[in-house]
Amino acid sequence: MATNLLRLTLPPPPSLHLPSGNFLHAKFPKRIFPRHRRSRKPSFLVSNITTQSLESTIESAKSVASDNKPILLDVSGMMCGGCVARVKSVLMSDDRVASAVVNMLTETAAVRLKPEVEAMADDAADSLAQRLTESGFEAKRRVSGMGVAENVKKWKAMVSKKEELLVESRNRVAFAWTLVALCCGSHTSHILHSVGIHIAHGGFWDLLHNSYVKGGLAVGALLGPGRELLFDGIKAFGKRSPNMNSLVGLGSMAAFAISLVSLVNPELEWDASFFEEPVMLLGFVLLGRSLEERAKLRASSDMNELLSLISTQSRLVITSSDNNTAAGSVLSSDSICINVPVDEIRVGDSLLVLPGETFPVDGNVLAGRSVVDESMLTGESLPVYKEEGCSVSAGTINWDGPLRIEASSTGSNSTISKIVKMVEDAQGNAAPVQRLADAIAGPFVYTIMSLSAVTFAFWYYVGSHIFPDVLLNDIAGPDGDPLALSLKLAVDVLVVSCPCALGLATPTAILIGTSLGAKRGYLIRGGDVLERLASIDCIALDKTGTLTEGRPVVSGVGSLIYEEQEVLKLAAAVEKTATHPIAKAIVNEAEALNLETPETRGQLTEPGFGTLAEIDGRLVAVGALEWVANRFHKKNDSSDVVKLESYLDHKLSSTSLTSRYSKTVVYVGREGEGIIGAIAISDCLRKDAEFTVARLQEKGIKTVLLSGDREGAVATVAKNVGIESESTNYSLSPDKKFEFISNLQSSGHRVAMVGDGINDAPSLAQADVGIALKIEAQENAASNAASVILVRNKLSHVVDALSLAQATMSKVYQNLAWAIAYNVISIPIAAGVLLPQYDFAMTPSLSGGLMALSSIFVVSNSLLLQLHKSETSGNS
Repeated sequence: MATNLLRLTLPPPPSLHLPSGNFLHAKFPKRIFPRHRRSRKPSFLVSNITTQSLESTIESAKSVASDNKPILLDVSGMMCGGCVARVKSVLMSDDRVASAVVNMLTETAAVRLKPEVEAMADDAADSLAQRLTESGFEAKRRVSGMGVAENVKKWKAMVSKKEELLVESRNRVAFAWTLVALCCGSHTSHILHSVGIHIAHGGFWDLLHNSYVKGGLAVGALLGPGRELLFDGIKAFGKRSPNMNSLVGLGSMAAFAISLVSLVNPELEWDASFFEEPVMLLGFVLLGRSLEERAKLRASSDMNELLSLISTQSRLVITSSDNNTAAGSVLSSDSICINVPVDEIRVGDSLLVLPGETFPVDGNVLAGRSVVDESMLTGESLPVYKEEGCSVSAGTINWDGPLRIEASSTGSNSTISKIVKMVEDAQGNAAPVQRLADAIAGPFVYTIMSLSAVTFAFWYYVGSHIFPDVLLNDIAGPDGDPLALSLKLAVDVLVVSCPCALGLATPTAILIGTSLGAKRGYLIRGGDVLERLASIDCIALDKTGTLTEGRPVVSGVGSLIYEEQEVLKLAAAVEKTATHPIAKAIVNEAEALNLETPETRGQLTEPGFGTLAEIDGRLVAVGALEWVANRFHKKNDSSDVVKLESYLDHKLSSTSLTSRYSKTVVYVGREGEGIIGAIAISDCLRKDAEFTVARLQEKGIKTVLLSGDREGAVATVAKNVGIESESTNYSLSPDKKFEFISNLQSSGHRVAMVGDGINDAPSLAQADVGIALKIEAQENAASNAASVILVRNKLSHVVDALSLAQATMSKVYQNLAWAIAYNVISIPIAAGVLLPQYDFAMTPSLSGGLMALSSIFVVSNSLLLQLHKSETSGNS
């Protein structure tokens, strides 16, 4: 925990940080703690000198959070893995580009510029978009900082466009298969005659046997439903970036050309019925493309469900400033409600939310009573009662009565908007394993064209002479023509190959995995994180706020000189501006006792150690024993500290607090007096802590506990959750946690760190995967440095996120294995490797069908991820 005020050893002089989190380093001169002349005001000298190890760890965390943002480009026209590789190569050929990630499913490209040209990001983005457009992929820069309404509009427009394309695709499929049915009518009559049914003959059926009619149907298929496919393939050739359409178009045109040559040159005695092949080929390809688009649209369903939670309109309430609204009244008689876009709402505005409506922004209830469905955030199906003073989140649904709320965070800063934005960004981050697919898909089309040419040359010049029996196969025509055989096998190679499967293997699984995780409450920042998370073999856990609830309470106050309430008052005054849970517990206790806290000056906080402030001309420190003791020249006898601890232990044992509570002791010291008292803080273990640790250990994952708390408190928690004593580490400062993680990695472990506070940020950034719990939906340095965020603040979701990552990467490897194996096996068969011994050869239509099924298999296999079940649904 960032502010675990525990017993630690800190070498003087200390480095203190402003509570605002700006990490301004302060060094105190020796005269800051005079033994006499208490009326003298202490002065604070800001310096750049600090403990180097801690500074380096904090800077490493900050570098993660402040990493230069990539340029986002919307890129259309990508059809397969070859297209993705081409887009990436165009981007990477620019000297200004450091790295680029391209996602075919979301039609985006994320580009990171080199540091020296970041200032010219706008010009670079426009020029890169223009280069892509000139290469055949229409591109434009995505406007940064778009409002909620604009983002939702963009996503809905993209979904609408895909649905329209799906309808058009279905129409083309219907047209294409009508032509296939007509073209195959002659075969239908033959089949019926062979079984003794003599009804399909004469008139219309004889017409279907006519080769010129078949040729006309083939022309109709090429220029009708297949026109867009052919033109796109030709255009891609012209741009020197051939794609899947180029292969299919080349194969279709080759099949048509063979049939046309056969038709106009009857002396060749080729089989003119080969006109059926381009028709059937296009029919299979278009059917597969339609099914693939439908599956890809389903893969986006979780993101669409998240978007449906975002409200783009809100009901702004304007009330007269001199109006005295009755207590409990939602609206006064002179209030005016105005419907305005949610992007126009500002923090502090008053909004009316009626029953059945979605909260447009995060806020606090000003008036009214109702129950709210928060399942999108918490996963709990039961509604939550809300009244004045309660907080509500954007995207949750008001069920019962009208509520008037005050906006606390708006627009793109609302909880649901951030979730959607993070999921969108995550889906643009490719997993490293995709590099394999990209490396293969890039030169794939040219390789297939070369293999097709080699296939033709082999069978025409060599194969038909070495294996003369192959000319007896139907594919060689009635007279066994080696030219017909060679041409058809070359066409088979063009058509059966499938770079689409390679291109879709990784992004479809990543898309579904990240969307499913966001829907269940764990945000995973991209495919690279998923891949690292799936390989984790060691998980380090923070104690306070991670294994414990993070809602500590004061369980006892001990004093050496003053009344206990005086010690509490001083501590509360010092901690009043701090935000960590221990500080809140002290302040809440003082408020509950109606204690008036004195005024303070110059509060300074050192994360993980304590807080210091000036009260009535003297410094007061609250924090870990050694840290507080080292602030002042006056030292206490060890017996005084023992008395305090014994008193607090006795007081705690006499309460109802059980062994499932973790006890932390913070000390209060004052200038000239040293330690004057101590406060015991108790924090209950999370209900799912023991289950989570046990489940991780069952998976064979090493679990270690890293805490800044004292040995006794840490040992108690470790024992209760089942972590071995040798894996328990206490009194760790932030830099020591960072060092511990580094040592684990050096020993060969792949480490995940789970924490929630500012002093966990360096460790979260250093770990292979940083996992942050999001307390009360607040953002902090931990969530900024982490690569996985548990939005619902449930520790058991660590197990679920790990399980989902493993399932997702399993699908990725299955898809890649299938895509590679399919091409490795099908291409040689299409080239005729089985023809000499088994007399088996494909036809272009069969090749097209297999190619379509390959892509459908990959997408469908990824869709099975939606069936992945939570491992902890009954324990979270």
